Amino acid sequence: MPEGHSIHRLARQLTDVFAGQRVRVSSPQGRFAAGAALLDGHVLTGAEAIGKQLLIHFKNHDGEGPGRGEYGDGDRQGPDGDENGEHRVLRIHLGLYGAFSFGGDASFRGASSIGAPRRIGETESGAQPGGEYLGPPAPVGAVRVRLVSEHGWADLRGPSACEVLTSDDVRALRAAAGPDPLRSGAPAAADDAGGAPAAADDAGEFSGRLRRRHVACGQLLMDQGVIAGIGNVYRAELLFRAGIDPYRPGKRVTEQEAVDLWADAVFLMRDGVRLGRIVTTQRDPAHAVAVQDLTLDVDAADIPEEHGRFVYKRTGQPCPRCGTPVASAVMAGRNLYWCPGCQH
Repeated sequence: MPEGHSIHRLARQLTDVFAGQRVRVSSPQGRFAAGAALLDGHVLTGAEAIGKQLLIHFKNHDGEGPGRGEYGDGDRQGPDGDENGEHRVLRIHLGLYGAFSFGGDASFRGASSIGAPRRIGETESGAQPGGEYLGPPAPVGAVRVRLVSEHGWADLRGPSACEVLTSDDVRALRAAAGPDPLRSGAPAAADDAGGAPAAADDAGEFSGRLRRRHVACGQLLMDQGVIAGIGNVYRAELLFRAGIDPYRPGKRVTEQEAVDLWADAVFLMRDGVRLGRIVTTQRDPAHAVAVQDLTLDVDAADIPEEHGRFVYKRTGQPCPRCGTPVASAVMAGRNLYWCPGCQH
């Protein structure tokens, strides 16, 4: 399942390609036809991620002015749009199999595919020099949602959730979500999507949600109401870097450990957004971790895939710190990886 960094990359790319433009929305597969009809022809004002939830914001701009015509180029807006028009939000959860594919004319640049299957991979895509853009290709496979603007297109396949929300629905979603490391430090301002001000102390908010529970912290890190955006890879690697046993109850995690865990999540996930892949063996010059001597003092971009993890999917291999074989088990339906020798 794509983790939070991939959803933030998706939000950024959708905003770059479509923001401020009137977009045609359809459901070639047919399963989202009613929802697509609610959004078709509206101006896409921007996209955002809250953990693993992708929110694409639309405004219905009526009357003359920017955004009129088949596609149009409306004034570029943030996710909250402007003061006029009806605000609707397309919520997408990719789940295990969801993915977006993208394409467009020579002005379009970005990943050709982002999501779970990654059949194409997160590679740069665009028209060949001198090539003529003739619009999106015929849909291939079960395309749940297609977005088309003057310069590019995006196809969504295989999501676990795809629905149109109202502003009240978005308020409820925000209220239920835990703090997101990739939104940490964002301006504390509400928007017309129902956004509450950002938490003044995201680290403290996370610490409180983690430390009030008797549940194993390895399970709590996967709870999107405790911390938004963490998945299986980040869960295993964060706990190893912190030296925390995934079976230790949240109640027994110290406040300092929780704050350090949060800081490390912010650091690692920002690199994930930057690189388009998860790397967890790099050193954070601002915060030391329990395995500081094992971290690589190089840019994460220079770390090859085979050296990019400490314990994830390394069952039976010696722990790089103490030599104990890396263990694996199933926790709350997901595979867990940790070192029984040096995680306490």
